[in-house]
Amino acid sequence: MEVTIVNTQNTKVGTIKVDDQIFGRPVNIHLLHEAVRMQLNNQHLGTHATKTRGMVRGGGKKPWRQKGTGRARAGSIRSPIWVGGGTVFGPRPRDYSYSIPRKKMRLALYTAFSSKIKENTFIVVDSLNGYTGKTKEVVNLLKNLNIDGSVIIVCEDKNNLIYRGARNIENVVVMDSRQLNVYDVLKYKYLIISKDDLVTLMDVWKWK
Repeated sequence: MEVTIVNTQNTKVGTIKVDDQIFGRPVNIHLLHEAVRMQLNNQHLGTHATKTRGMVRGGGKKPWRQKGTGRARAGSIRSPIWVGGGTVFGPRPRDYSYSIPRKKMRLALYTAFSSKIKENTFIVVDSLNGYTGKTKEVVNLLKNLNIDGSVIIVCEDKNNLIYRGARNIENVVVMDSRQLNVYDVLKYKYLIISKDDLVTLMDVWKWK
């Protein structure tokens, strides 16, 4: 499969061959759902909690004597059926995380990349160098590339000043290829990458 390479003015300057194993997969919705659900569950802190009747302050004294008052028997004002009482079967702290096979996660990432190719939202530029760290430079780049939504810019060089220029722009994130994951690739509408970084990405994520 070949992907078009454009310059920062969105003019075609060539093509590059990409690995069909990574970018030519059929889109598997079920697999993507499974991968995204796992990632979101692993981010879930699970610190929710409610107090049982034994944890609620007070209620140590019996409200009234057992017999003779004409009222129902009561042993504590913190009973779950009383206002201000404990909670029965409420949420307790727990771990929501789980894992799926690594090969499955890698296939899901391939599927996410392939969906970007099919939707024409995978943009390869000839170079992402030459920036001075100004936000307006990145804004102009996105404008020239007709970006009308959220975007991931893939850049391997941590010293590249595109990091500084993009950090103040809403819905724009800069990552290297090792940080890419199924959730973020699907969450952001566009993915921009230079031709050199694309070669690195294919080397990082090739089937092993």
